[in-house]
Amino acid sequence: MVREDFARQGVGNLEAIELGLRQALLQDGRYLLEQLLVQAGVSLADNTSRPGEKCHPERTKPVQTIFGEIELHRRYFYHATSHTGRAPLDEALGLINGFSPGLVRLSARAAAREGYEAASQDLLALAGIKIEGRQIQRLVNFAGPDIAAQLTLGQSTDTEPVPVMYIEVDGTGVPMVADELAGRKGKQPDGTAKTREVKLGSIFTQTGCDEAGRPERDYASTTYAGGFEPAVAFGLRVRDEARRRGLGCARKVVFIGDGAAWIWELRRLNFPQAIEILDLYHALEHLHQLCDGLYGPQSPWACKMKATWTEMLKNDRVAEVIASARRRLKDLGSDADQSLDTQIAYFEHHQHRMLYQSYRQAGLFYGSGVVEAGCRAVIGQRLKNSGMFWTEAGARSVVDLRCALKSNRWDECWDRLNDSKRLSIRAAA
Repeated sequence: MVREDFARQGVGNLEAIELGLRQALLQDGRYLLEQLLVQAGVSLADNTSRPGEKCHPERTKPVQTIFGEIELHRRYFYHATSHTGRAPLDEALGLINGFSPGLVRLSARAAAREGYEAASQDLLALAGIKIEGRQIQRLVNFAGPDIAAQLTLGQSTDTEPVPVMYIEVDGTGVPMVADELAGRKGKQPDGTAKTREVKLGSIFTQTGCDEAGRPERDYASTTYAGGFEPAVAFGLRVRDEARRRGLGCARKVVFIGDGAAWIWELRRLNFPQAIEILDLYHALEHLHQLCDGLYGPQSPWACKMKATWTEMLKNDRVAEVIASARRRLKDLGSDADQSLDTQIAYFEHHQHRMLYQSYRQAGLFYGSGVVEAGCRAVIGQRLKNSGMFWTEAGARSVVDLRCALKSNRWDECWDRLNDSKRLSIRAAA
């Protein structure tokens, strides 16, 4: 067809040739795949009738693949008493609801990046694959737990001891369907909830500092662990990921978080030897609120004390800040807001985590920006778009896929799950 077109019209734009050739290759791929699978069941283990089973030797099944739909011919065994059936070839090939593992992998990746309908459109445009968004959603729910299991396996490719390993933990709300929120307390005026908290942990490393002495995060060193489980169980997930990354060989371990109690309890249980750092931004946020409470919102004295105490806080003088705040609170007497004592207690409780000058001199990060950015990039960009409402199971599957994708572990997990490289290894040998 192309030669005839060249002869008739001369050489023109290449796109029509590319699209036509892709369509022809996909058609040839379907034919070749069907031929390869014709005899696939001959040497298959457990491909004979068990006691009480009836064999249907040529039961056909449509299978969706990356080349399009093919027809699979295989043995199907049915046990009339238990009303159960099995197709050993389906299981051996790794089929999921009539979809090939290669197609599940592509669909899951597209859905991990964007919504299901957008994923459907991209697969059609980029790979010529026709699959509905709602079917992609079903495949994601099947694939999510398998990838979650793969995320716990493997070891870091780093061969040298880690100079500094950082662990940061935070949480963010994900909008949920009504059934998932029944009986839950939330931040709405009536005390109800619109979201469920998903917890996210980020692990990254630091080898050195720049010329100005500022710490530099190692390139592409950040991996993530996310989940909806309670803090105790989630802490084990984060610890496992840190161990996989080489926690036992790290010369220095740093744990950074905001003031949430569950975060520091997680640190105590799982990283008892880590250097504890309260995120500077959160400390300053509380400091400014305290100044407004002690001296009046946006008053000249409040503005002056914000600048003074901020400088003191950044230079390891948090004890002096606490003492000054206590004196001011005493001077206010009965006119003081009762919450001010709680605000000062926040600094008293965390003061051993507020040695920012020491952290700076040691060349360490003292902000939790990596995990906060992860809450936006890993969770928010995919699960918190307008009009989205999730079940926990559906959200959990997407979170697991997003963690694999954003941790640069996508191919590793899928290759191990499907033994994807066995033929390319043979070809290379």
